[in-house]
Amino acid sequence: MRRVLGSLSLVAAAAGVWELYKWLGSDDGTTVAGVRILPRASDLSMPHLWTVLARLGDPELTGGDPIWRVLLGACLTTLGIVAAGFAAGALFGLALAVLMERFRFAERGLLPYVVLSQTVPLVALAPLIAGWGGTIMPQWATVSVIAAYLAFFPVAVGLLRGLQSPPPEAVELMRSYSAGWWHTLVKLRLPAATPFLFPSLRLAGAAAVVGAVVGEISTGTKGGIGRLVIEYSREATTDPAKVYTAMLGAVLLGLAVTGLLVLAQRLFVRGAAT
Repeated sequence: MRRVLGSLSLVAAAAGVWELYKWLGSDDGTTVAGVRILPRASDLSMPHLWTVLARLGDPELTGGDPIWRVLLGACLTTLGIVAAGFAAGALFGLALAVLMERFRFAERGLLPYVVLSQTVPLVALAPLIAGWGGTIMPQWATVSVIAAYLAFFPVAVGLLRGLQSPPPEAVELMRSYSAGWWHTLVKLRLPAATPFLFPSLRLAGAAAVVGAVVGEISTGTKGGIGRLVIEYSREATTDPAKVYTAMLGAVLLGLAVTGLLVLAQRLFVRGAAT
């Protein structure tokens, strides 16, 4: 209950800051030396939050479904893509972490490239992946690959740190029992890595959502929340609240994925305790 109240307080504080800036800010923004450092506070740039929430109940098009229903369908579509990308990325990160823990030369040779892979701009990489995989896989699978590309990194790095966390005395004790590498991994290293694994999975889930949305935008994949961001952005000058509904859908999708992973962690911990 304390965490729920804390989260709601943060949401309320963010909403208050938004409305306070809209009330105090300039419609043309704040510029210093010709550079705008604060955004415009006009209704076209920053609509009131209650305007955005009210827009969710309005039809997307004349006589069409309300926007909240369209957003729900788009979020579910993207959620399926995120699930596939997250699973693939997490499994690849798990295998990579085990490989680097088993062979020190693999850690020295691969870890710098694992870190370097995350410095490539995703907007530039997504069209390349779409071009490479467009002839051999459906478009949604291409977006899942993009999501997996972002998801594997936190799992690989976090799990590697967890697998290396047991003290040398515990490793020596396993050796004194004539336990091989596999038994040491299963009985010692993986249980010790659990506190590192779930935070890494939460980061991977959030990264997979970002990768899926950016991938949908870059490849033009239809049906997902990224596609709605593109379509609604075209109406930014006439219906700015509609643009923010798509952004709100993407935010809620990320929170939902993180919440599911937190729930999975609680169920795992409870099952391990019993």
